[in-house]
Amino acid sequence: MSGHILLVVACALVDADRRVLIAQRPEGKSMAGLWEFPGGKVEPGESPEAALIRELEEELGVSTKTACLAPVSFASHSYETFHLLMPLYVCRKWQGQPQAKEHSALKWVRPQALRDYPMPPADEPLIAALCDLL
Repeated sequence: MSGHILLVVACALVDADRRVLIAQRPEGKSMAGLWEFPGGKVEPGESPEAALIRELEEELGVSTKTACLAPVSFASHSYETFHLLMPLYVCRKWQGQPQAKEHSALKWVRPQALRDYPMPPADEPLIAALCDLL
């Protein structure tokens, strides 16, 4: 059994065409080159929603509000050294144009096409929930 539980939060930005934004992990990071839903670690004392708003600003340069974040699913995945717990939110309203500030690339993808992009093991199970929703 792996050690501590790591709480990270992820977001599926969904545009008017019901496409989902995915981001490619940059070189030098673990699982570089894989595609993921934007998001990141929840800091101590931070709510998942607050963490997501902060991460979307840092990673993509977009701003949103708690009211625009709807929880849809979560991932629970054991990696070698930790266990990842990752709630996934859907966001349909934000301000600004997403930019790859910390990723090597961004892509808008139809939910059914998400499986064509290699993702970390924790992100993969979330695709089914998005396909059902969208």
